[in-house]
Amino acid sequence: MQPSITVVGLGTGDVDQLTIGIWRRLQAAEHRYVRTDKHPTMRLFNEHQLSYTSFDYLYEELDSFPDVYAAIAEALLARAAEGQPVVYAVPGHPMVAERTVQLLRERCPQEGVALTVLGGESFLDQAFTRLGFDPIEGFQLLDAAELKPSLLQPKLHTLIGQVYDEYTASDVKLTLMERYPDDHPVTIGHALGVPGEERIITVPLYELDRIQEYGNLSLIWIPQSNGEALQNRSFDRLHEIVAILRSPEGCPWDREQTHQSIRKNFIEETYEAIEALDNDDPDGMREEFGDVILQVMLHSQMEEEVGSFSIYDVIETLNEKLLFRHPHVFGEEGAADAQEALQNWEQMKAEEKRRKGIDPALQSKLDGIPPDLPALMKAYKIQKKAAKVGFDWDDINPVLDKIQEELGELREAIDSKDADEQASELGDLLFAVVNASRFIHADPEEALARTNQKFKKRFSYIEEQLRISGRTFDQTDLTEMDRFWEEAKRIP
Repeated sequence: MQPSITVVGLGTGDVDQLTIGIWRRLQAAEHRYVRTDKHPTMRLFNEHQLSYTSFDYLYEELDSFPDVYAAIAEALLARAAEGQPVVYAVPGHPMVAERTVQLLRERCPQEGVALTVLGGESFLDQAFTRLGFDPIEGFQLLDAAELKPSLLQPKLHTLIGQVYDEYTASDVKLTLMERYPDDHPVTIGHALGVPGEERIITVPLYELDRIQEYGNLSLIWIPQSNGEALQNRSFDRLHEIVAILRSPEGCPWDREQTHQSIRKNFIEETYEAIEALDNDDPDGMREEFGDVILQVMLHSQMEEEVGSFSIYDVIETLNEKLLFRHPHVFGEEGAADAQEALQNWEQMKAEEKRRKGIDPALQSKLDGIPPDLPALMKAYKIQKKAAKVGFDWDDINPVLDKIQEELGELREAIDSKDADEQASELGDLLFAVVNASRFIHADPEEALARTNQKFKKRFSYIEEQLRISGRTFDQTDLTEMDRFWEEAKRIP
């Protein structure tokens, strides 16, 4: 006789909702197992003297729910293999939020065990009835243990199950706060449909983990909302807004723009974002990062309108690139430190080119540097690429000598009064200084940016001192300004 396991659902807790067919199966069974006996329906077992084996002890012995569920499935399969027909009872409906059943569905065919699943009333049935919403309006069921901000869709009614205790509720609260305001109303349902035990309360989100009654029959409901504040926190809303702006009914200015007409805006917004970074200004970063994203959205929308690609294609390409270039994170490769991770990145970049039919060996080692980079940054990247193939000094001393050499040649060019020669020698000097920055591991663009800020701060001090004394630059001299400058240098 083929080994068999029959899974039955005990319903939501009200014994009147237990189906006659399942009750008869339970009465007729010789070997009954229950995932947990902490369920209102279990009093029927005691009243009718039905023996059973509970797996509650595994929750105490094992460290995680996945381990518990795996151990239950293993135990049931072992009993079935002994030739004993097994009836396994679970709360609610076996196919709703019941991981042990999913494990049995995966393993029974492999091990030659016949599996039968018989439904019972799900907690969803009671949720729809007792909370009073129609799932056809849009509905999602999420597991508290696996909850992520990316899963949350405020336009849908959201039920969160498996909220066993205050600790789980606390994790749920923190995740919900990524998308919802702290005072957003959420509803907690305990023992829905169970006479004398049901409790439904609505609290502001920040109080979600202050309720003391969480247990096996608890869930959380966030009603659907089309509120503007919530929708404005979603990427899809941004895509929708940009599409409207570019539509015939949208903004005349936005409709007229092309890649070339707003090309410079991309550069300007990027530098404004960098300024916010340099100023360590969180409010500025939040605003300026948004402006940079807007440029990406506008250019992508232009291409979507002609059918080339959409912003979702951009995101897909980026995700695939990140996954492919990080084999030490998402694959089988390893990386002990940042240098090994960078080597993996470069190897995967070369592999990408080969897959596109490009032979990296036939390319210049200096390829891949954007032509429109600022000259200082571009010089730094050129030198780094050249250094990778050994075209570099062994230490910084020859680099410093080169700086002195180029400085001398600049002096000679200045004496010659030849403007072109002066500009050429100045470029050589700057290129040599950039080389020095590599050897001391200082990005020249960032180093110069810090010096610019330092100069601006000290010059502002000179202006402030002149304002305090009621004077202008016309009423001072270099000696006094230099004295103010030295004072500014002593200010932290």
